[in-house]
Amino acid sequence: MIVPKDAITDYIPHRAPFVMVDNLVNATRERFESDFTVTNDNVLVKNGFFQETGLIEHMAQTCAAAFGYLDREAGGEPKIGFIGAVSKVLVTELPPVGATIQTVVTPLHQLGNIYLVKGESFLDGRILLGCELKIVVSE
Repeated sequence: MIVPKDAITDYIPHRAPFVMVDNLVNATRERFESDFTVTNDNVLVKNGFFQETGLIEHMAQTCAAAFGYLDREAGGEPKIGFIGAVSKVLVTELPPVGATIQTVVTPLHQLGNIYLVKGESFLDGRILLGCELKIVVSE
């Protein structure tokens, strides 16, 4: 783990109650990895399950944390990013409260400050969600 839960807000602009990533496990230019434990008081939990929107937000925050980490490693400061588009969404299962999900994001293309990434979230080796995101990072 390269950024633990108690330091994650040093790398993302989000604040409680909207922090949807616990630990940044790995971040290279080719691959980002994170985890997140779903709690009952999470604003995107409904009927005991973390919703699709939460899974997508978790994936976007994984990108934010990784980009922030890489920026800081390069001597800069984390930038703010925005979801520009979500596509190719496939949800197979929603994680219950108490579950710890693992997410892997692979940057596919970059055009200026716009990144196309592919992400997948897992629970106990089963895929929960896969999608592509366009992330726009402020300059």
